[in-house]
Amino acid sequence: MGVALSTSWNAFRYSEAAPCIREIKELGFDEVELSFNLTPRMVDEIEKLVARNQISVGSVHNYCPIPENLKRAEALPDCYSLSSPNEEERNAAVSFTKRSIDTAVRMRARAVVLHAGRVAIPDRISELIGFFSQGLSRSSEFSGLRMEIIEERMRFQRKYFDNALRSLETIERYARENGIFVGIENRFYYREIPSLDEIGEILSRFDKSNIRYWHDVGHAFVMERLGFSGKDEYLQRYGASILGIHLHDINGCVDHGAPGTGEFDFNRIKPYVGQDTIKVVEAHHPVTAEEVRNSRKFIEDLFAG
Repeated sequence: MGVALSTSWNAFRYSEAAPCIREIKELGFDEVELSFNLTPRMVDEIEKLVARNQISVGSVHNYCPIPENLKRAEALPDCYSLSSPNEEERNAAVSFTKRSIDTAVRMRARAVVLHAGRVAIPDRISELIGFFSQGLSRSSEFSGLRMEIIEERMRFQRKYFDNALRSLETIERYARENGIFVGIENRFYYREIPSLDEIGEILSRFDKSNIRYWHDVGHAFVMERLGFSGKDEYLQRYGASILGIHLHDINGCVDHGAPGTGEFDFNRIKPYVGQDTIKVVEAHHPVTAEEVRNSRKFIEDLFAG
């Protein structure tokens, strides 16, 4: 498979799909991942472009299109949590995920990328990143805070994770019936689901199903830097189950840069990425068009070598 670009790079600058896709094609991409910030109208327009073979869609990021009654800025992948103890919210999350699967079917896509919810505790990763940015990653303050974060999550995580598994049971069945794979993405914020170990539990629970692992390069690298995982541990443990990969670069703990512009050594991922792996450049603003163009060549050369 070729290299796709996520519409998360430029979709917010457009209210119509045609110019959004045109800009992406002008940078040399023939395939996209539909991001979570697309309106129903934009999705309908992209479906027409797909039907005319003007663009290919390899993957769809939940939720796509955005849920009703939400503004685009509010419609984040976690706006409804698949792990929520509130049944109304959890059922809404499942329902809108099914609609993302429907979108994937409409677009002739192969996969839906999924955030599996969160543990409802305060997020303290920004505090930890603050210590890291000050060069204090070896300090007692840093290690003490990290342990507090780990222990707090452990105290509350089980009921939320069990709710996520209940949601995934329904989602997997619906995805299988529609011929779509679901990629469970590793997360940036430690309170989110799945953790490193929870990925293994999900893959074991849904062995030989339509659920796979979706590797995010930036998220994994930040988890390494903050001491929540070992070097390449995500890939070493779950590389055999990779469905797709989000490719972006990292400086410090700031991710979603254009591949080739940051500190990550992309040669580290080569042994785990096959020809059939869905490859998506997931660069965000303020990455420039020229940086995105260069990142496509960078990734193509990486996997051609």
